[in-house]
Amino acid sequence: MANSPKKKKQHSKAILLGIGLDSDGHKRITTGPNFTLVGGKQETHEVMTEKVIKINEKLAAKGKRLEEVSHEEFDDIAHSVGLRRP
Repeated sequence: MANSPKKKKQHSKAILLGIGLDSDGHKRITTGPNFTLVGGKQETHEVMTEKVIKINEKLAAKGKRLEEVSHEEFDDIAHSVGLRRP
C-alpha cells in the first residue's frame, strides 16, 4: 500500500488593508506583519497607521492574532480605537 502524502495544515492569514482616498500627490505605503496601508494625505496616513498599531496592541494584550478573533471581537477592538462602520 502506497503512503499517501501528509496533508499540511492550512493556516489562515488575515491582513488589514487601509486605503486613504484623499491625496496630496505623494505616494505613501506602510506595511507590517498583518497590514498594508496605502494612499492618503500625510495626516490621513498617520491616523491609519496609529489605528492599526493600536489594534495590534489590543490583539497582543489578548494574546491573539488577527486571524484568531471573531468578526464581533474585531468590531469591538476597532470601535475601541475609533473606527466605525459606515
